[in-house]
Amino acid sequence: MKPIRLVRGFLTVGGWTMASRVLGFARDMMIAAYLGAGPVAEAFLIAFSLPNLFRRFFAEGAFNTAFIPIFSKKLEGGENAQGFAREAMGGLITVLIALSVVAIALMPWLVLAMASGFAADERFALATQYGRIAFPYILFISLGALLSGVLNAAGHFAAAAAAPVLLNVTFVAAMILADHFGWPIGPALAWAVPIAGVAQLTLVWIAAWRAGFKIVPARPRLSPDMKRLIRIAIPAMLAGGVVQINLLVGRQVASQFDGAIAWLNYADRLYQLPLGVVGIAIGVVLLPDLSRRLRAGDVAGGRYSFSRAGEFALLLTIGPAIALLVAALPIVSVLFERGRFSHADSVATAWAVAIYGLGLPAFVLQKVLQPLYFSRENTRTPFNYALVAMGVNVVIAVGLAPFIGYLSAAVGTTLAGWAMVAQLWLGARSMGEAARFDARFLRRVPRIIVSAAVMGALVWAICWAFPAAFTAPGLRGLAMLGLVIVGMIAYFGTAIAIGAVHFADFRAAMRRGKGGA
Repeated sequence: MKPIRLVRGFLTVGGWTMASRVLGFARDMMIAAYLGAGPVAEAFLIAFSLPNLFRRFFAEGAFNTAFIPIFSKKLEGGENAQGFAREAMGGLITVLIALSVVAIALMPWLVLAMASGFAADERFALATQYGRIAFPYILFISLGALLSGVLNAAGHFAAAAAAPVLLNVTFVAAMILADHFGWPIGPALAWAVPIAGVAQLTLVWIAAWRAGFKIVPARPRLSPDMKRLIRIAIPAMLAGGVVQINLLVGRQVASQFDGAIAWLNYADRLYQLPLGVVGIAIGVVLLPDLSRRLRAGDVAGGRYSFSRAGEFALLLTIGPAIALLVAALPIVSVLFERGRFSHADSVATAWAVAIYGLGLPAFVLQKVLQPLYFSRENTRTPFNYALVAMGVNVVIAVGLAPFIGYLSAAVGTTLAGWAMVAQLWLGARSMGEAARFDARFLRRVPRIIVSAAVMGALVWAICWAFPAAFTAPGLRGLAMLGLVIVGMIAYFGTAIAIGAVHFADFRAAMRRGKGGA
């Protein structure tokens, strides 16, 4: 078996995801400046969330969770993986076209399902209009997700990881053009969504073609492989539905408070930076690697990959989690407080950022633990766990709303994330050595925590001693850059000094593909 170079894959996907997230910040900073937390901003955010909700449900969620392990094992065994991908694409197109027609017709009800608080004001009509324009994005991005899964299973990560960059480039360009020509910003953003989907699909289709995978849709039919795919995908689809219900609960709670959907969205963008860079990288690379090792019976290699993924995840999320907790307000103020986004909006967003930060390690650890189940084509157990996590989220988000308002949505999300991790970890104990962290992981994690504590104390001291630096026009950007540099030096310097990380290990893994790295 030609190994997937795990760390190199993490860095490739993480690097492109970082670029996408940075552009995403530019996008959100522009949206905040043009629209603030007003009705047009909230209407667009709900409209854009609709195709993304179904995308995670059908493509990146249930479909790829079932598709990638089967495709990876067929690729490893030389069993006409390309033919299977064509059949899967044909079936996916059929489902998505039907879904799009129904969703566009029922858009007003979908908007109410997402944000019933919109019913009594102008946000409802705007969200319905923008949602109908944006929804076809699901067709293009879902096909792109399938092709990305093909590329990832074969160890080609760059094009699939780069595709999200095109989405943010399209958004930024749409706002610049709208401002220049005097077009309304809301419709410009809505039309940018399907245009970006076409661009993303084109990129990964070309990359797959060049990699030797000429994937064109085949006539849908219930072949044995497709029946197997559906059988595995259904529990994953139900689990994806549970995750989306969690999001719906949060949005419904937020829609009852003016501005809260925008505040939570901007907070979500901040914690999604490390979550996206690390979590997406791990999920994309680890699942096909574990699936191929399971096919080959490589228990030691599987344990090595699982342990390094966990180590990599915690190294790159515990530090950012502490930073989001102790420096939430300066970060939000520097990034978003301009134009129609006020200081009061910054304070409200910062509270949510701090709460989400507490859940960041849990959100990423899920990406490490879930492939243990999915690589074994077990999607039913994570679904059962997701039901429990959903119960935690609903009880907390709804129950605490009368007392802490919109922040109950963030608290519910964070505690549900930790509940999911606990279940996944306990459930994996029966999977043998391949599902246990090795001695190196257990030795280094406490040192990572110490490194993060040192960094957090220093960052808090700087924010406390120089608060005006982060609000002064012309200075705050430099102040934030300096804070980031000092924090990173403190974190990684301490980590290297106390043995929490040795970069020689990563260099060796990338150079030799040790243990499949």
